[in-house]
Amino acid sequence: MKVLQALLLLIFLGAILLFAVQNTEAITVAFAKWHVTGPVALMALAAYVLGMLSGWTVVSFFSRSLREVTERRTIE
Repeated sequence: MKVLQALLLLIFLGAILLFAVQNTEAITVAFAKWHVTGPVALMALAAYVLGMLSGWTVVSFFSRSLREVTERRTIE
């Protein structure tokens, strides 16, 4: 199983590397009054990281809220 996981990881990393090498054109991303220019691969990475952080924050918020609700019901 570990060999399969390592193989899948290598394939995934290879695909990311191929994407980064083939997409070096600069693009501009605008948000409100901010403008950021950089390679497509870097912008995709930034969007991925921001999505991970926002998803982690939402999941953390809901799990904490659920934990508080279940603790209150247990006490009552």
